[in-house]
Amino acid sequence: MKKLISIMLMAGLASLFAYETLLGPTELLYHNEERAYEGYTLFGVGSRTYLLDMNGEVVHTWPIGTNPHLLDNGHILDAANDDPSGTKSFKEVDWEGNTVWEYTETRPDYHPHHDWNRIYNKALGEETTLYIANVDLTNEEVLAAGADPSKAPYEGVQMDAVVEVDREGKVIWEWRFFDHVIQNLDPTKPNYAGEGKDASDYPEKIDLNLPGKTLRADWLHCNSLDYNPVSGHIVINSVQGELYVIDHDGTFVKDDPEASIALAAGEGGDFLYRFGDPARYGQGDPPRVLENWDNATSGHKQMGGSHDVHWVDEGLPGAGNIMVFNNGQYLFQRTPSSSMIEINPFLDKKGVEQSDYVNPPDAGYRRETYHKDTHNRPRFVSVQVVDSYQPVNNHGMFSHIGSSAQRLPNGNLFLCSDTEGHFFEVTGEGKLAWEYINPITKDGAVKILGDMLPMTNSVFRAYRIGLDHPAVAGRTLEALGTITELADQGMIVFMDNKKPPAGEGTGGAAKGGQNKKKSGGKQ
Repeated sequence: MKKLISIMLMAGLASLFAYETLLGPTELLYHNEERAYEGYTLFGVGSRTYLLDMNGEVVHTWPIGTNPHLLDNGHILDAANDDPSGTKSFKEVDWEGNTVWEYTETRPDYHPHHDWNRIYNKALGEETTLYIANVDLTNEEVLAAGADPSKAPYEGVQMDAVVEVDREGKVIWEWRFFDHVIQNLDPTKPNYAGEGKDASDYPEKIDLNLPGKTLRADWLHCNSLDYNPVSGHIVINSVQGELYVIDHDGTFVKDDPEASIALAAGEGGDFLYRFGDPARYGQGDPPRVLENWDNATSGHKQMGGSHDVHWVDEGLPGAGNIMVFNNGQYLFQRTPSSSMIEINPFLDKKGVEQSDYVNPPDAGYRRETYHKDTHNRPRFVSVQVVDSYQPVNNHGMFSHIGSSAQRLPNGNLFLCSDTEGHFFEVTGEGKLAWEYINPITKDGAVKILGDMLPMTNSVFRAYRIGLDHPAVAGRTLEALGTITELADQGMIVFMDNKKPPAGEGTGGAAKGGQNKKKSGGKQ
């Protein structure tokens, strides 16, 4: 902390916490030991994954890093390239950085992107890998499914799928949005809604002719998914502002991929639940500009530009709920703010938890108001939103892309605001416990950031790893210095230069530093 203060004094900064400023420090800004959940912070950027201790010092790195998933054995599962928005291949690297598993999607009309997950498939009794992929669709295919012919020809259309592969790289299960579309234009098609019916009668399906959403490439732009090992369900999020729950285990047939894919394409693969924008299926009001166009309303839309959907794990506060980072795009707010929202999908309009998922419009909404100085109008918030966090000052956190939110065992919340490379932990009362600014930019690691464009020090996601996490428990982790210190010593090389840190070999933490010291965890 003394070093941080001295850096700031040299830069002519007058305040330790400078959120709206043309010049500010990177790396650790704040650490309250009494409030914070002790552990390590994991994030990936520039082809490298970093593990930091609570003092913001590096204790380990892996030679891969875009959207890293830390496995219980200390391995990292990630895309093989630097861009989470598109990849054909995935890699698993061990603690030392050695590649122990690789997979490449070889089908030319499948395009993996954004998120992937290692799960335990109970029916197989082994681990498998899930990933999101856009699937190319032809003009003939979408017209045959009832797409509006007046908007043809449809070129470059894509819809997302969830693909599951085993350790040998064999596709063993697949679910596609295209298999669950409804339309009310052509009664000769089998997915016709029926006379006098429309999408509002089928919340379990998606309208192929969504108003204002003509079929195109990356039509839904899904960006995150998660598997619930208790229910066997998958949740997948679209950046457009909806998330969907589907049944994995109930549509999976052991040793029969064709039967599994057929079940997933049938009624058993229809949405079990959807949340976020009921106007998309005719059961809510859309956002709109009001008669006095100085004003607008979000309608019943709950989130926009959302990312990082996941189930709250067993053993954590809110276990079984769905958490998502609501970037706050497309909600027609005067001063938008990002937020975390936690959803209990089983609550009815009386707030009573049911055994089955409850359609959000059936559960209803409450009117939420905001401080007058934010200039934001009241909004309708779903009764199923049981917890949320957003800064008091709307501009305290706004990321128009990426980002993540994580519930910690002590009830705290750990957030990553992607566009500013901003990680922080807050208590249940919203009090700051820990804060960090990613120092890595396209020009290397910097101690001070000036006025900059969004994404200059972007981080797609970041997570807090507990000291008892299986990946680190029992390992001796040494604090080697901050990222900027290691960069100054030539021990970390960034971005296009893939050379590992000095002394690192094929992977692992940088070695030979001058600042080694023990860093928490079980030794």
